[in-house]
Amino acid sequence: MSFHDSVAIVTGGARGIGAATALKLARNGAKIAIFDMNNSMAAETVEKVRNLGSDGRFFSVDVTSREQVEEAVEKTMSEFGKIDILINNAGVLKDYLIDDMTEEAWDSVINVNLKGSFLCAQSAQKYMKKQQYGKIVMVSSLAATGTKGRVNYSSAKAGIQGMTKSLSIELGSFGINVNAVAPGFIDTEMSNVSKASAKNRGIKDFDAFKKSFINSNPIQRVGRPEDVANVISFLASSEADYVTGQVIYVSGSPVT
Repeated sequence: MSFHDSVAIVTGGARGIGAATALKLARNGAKIAIFDMNNSMAAETVEKVRNLGSDGRFFSVDVTSREQVEEAVEKTMSEFGKIDILINNAGVLKDYLIDDMTEEAWDSVINVNLKGSFLCAQSAQKYMKKQQYGKIVMVSSLAATGTKGRVNYSSAKAGIQGMTKSLSIELGSFGINVNAVAPGFIDTEMSNVSKASAKNRGIKDFDAFKKSFINSNPIQRVGRPEDVANVISFLASSEADYVTGQVIYVSGSPVT
């Protein structure tokens, strides 16, 4: 599929799924604007984008700040002239069982994952409406179906699925498709966060937990960032013009 002359915003694009998605889109011709707070890693990803022969920019953005989001979206418009694609990928984990979950841990995860997706979608869709075209892809999670020690993260990711369906209804008549991917266990830097906080979730042996997941997975492995990027790329392409309001689980197993 081709993204020649398309412009894509990728939030949380410095590493992991976001970086894999940025490179996948750039490899197929898209110009990339990365919104992230990790300046050094975002700069490295932008350099990789440029090495692929595409144009790339990095904007230091806290997606929980309306002012910063709107300023970065305006700068993207100013530098590239349009916005065709928004990948809402920025996210954080702060794992605790309910007895130990603080308001700060709740607010932080809800704000970055859910509010951040809302603010970026609200800002980008204004420009997409004017051009009567756009693709918004949200990144939810298998955790949206419920998982121990992540009531904040699960709530945020379930909220993203509701946001996806609602926005698909609101924006469809403007030529804007809104879909979501919901990754399962993906080997990324966030997996290291999961391992570090495993005891907070009541998981005594993370490696045994991971092995159990692999053994119960029909595909018999954990996912890679590229597995998710491939599905995001499809949803961001013209090949998905008649697909909207959908949540595709990228988890290596059926989800019921």
